[in-house]
Amino acid sequence: MIRPLAISMGDPAGIGPEIIAKAWAARHEAGMPPFLAVGDARAIERVWSGPTARVSDMAAAVAAFDQALPILSVDDGGEIHPGQPDVEGARCALHALELAVGLVRSDAACALVTGPVSKAQLYGIGFTHPGQTEFVAERCGVAGANAVMMLAGPSLRVVPITTHVPLAAVSGLLSIDLIVAKGRATARGLCRNFGITAPRLAFAGLNPHAGESGAIGREEIELMEPAIAQLRAEGIDATGPFAADTLFHPRAREAYDAVLCCYHDQALVPLKTLHFDEGVNITLGLPIVRTSPDHGTAFGIAGQDRAHPGAMIAAIAMAGDAAKRRAEAAA
Repeated sequence: MIRPLAISMGDPAGIGPEIIAKAWAARHEAGMPPFLAVGDARAIERVWSGPTARVSDMAAAVAAFDQALPILSVDDGGEIHPGQPDVEGARCALHALELAVGLVRSDAACALVTGPVSKAQLYGIGFTHPGQTEFVAERCGVAGANAVMMLAGPSLRVVPITTHVPLAAVSGLLSIDLIVAKGRATARGLCRNFGITAPRLAFAGLNPHAGESGAIGREEIELMEPAIAQLRAEGIDATGPFAADTLFHPRAREAYDAVLCCYHDQALVPLKTLHFDEGVNITLGLPIVRTSPDHGTAFGIAGQDRAHPGAMIAAIAMAGDAAKRRAEAAA
């Protein structure tokens, strides 16, 4: 039987329901694999008038996919008002995420795509993870340090070595072991999910001009250079650290398959500048395939038919490609 992708709907008051529906509407044009939405079906029906099919199993989802958007309904979203998140919606989003992860972990679905959630709302119901990436990693039995968040677009892939932490804390969190672990996971993930047999990794320095040989910072000398040397000794094509302001122009991007950055914005600013409507968050280091559109809930435009589905379409396509590649490697 063909296994579909499972897409957790995210916050029902955000744009997740709309972009999932629009992705289904573009299924033929984009050549998408079968998928089903997991969440409160009313959230999609509130913002979209297209055909839906409430299903209870994966075979029914695949059978319905060509004619209607299959939905495995989680009916606990309370009263849904697009653009107005609340506690009930957060509970629904978390329930949908749990269910979608379970479908993929049990091999009922071939890959996981997660819709955007409001972490502020989730924290209000006791959610303790920094984000969905760490939650999915825990459910897969993977330590957070071994799960790598990669943001990928058509011409750039970036990995933030530290993620959702204050900028003032970054230097203290960087270590040789952390940099090596992220480099290893990135190299493995590029091979496993993207079919790149000899990945080329570049590292962006923390300080301006990569520290100017220690004149304006020693993290490059004391942490990054030893870590890169260790990765190279293990046979990984790792180079740097380079001045971040020279790493993202077109010629520079031809020299690597992914660049590892020291902090969140150093990675995400160039990615979103180049590929705002196509950026995909893919988690490396997991036993399952997990992707997500690289944007938030956009409550300000929810329910207004203004959300662009490009990143969701790209996330579905990337998840399908990665799942197919993994299946072929395992055959």
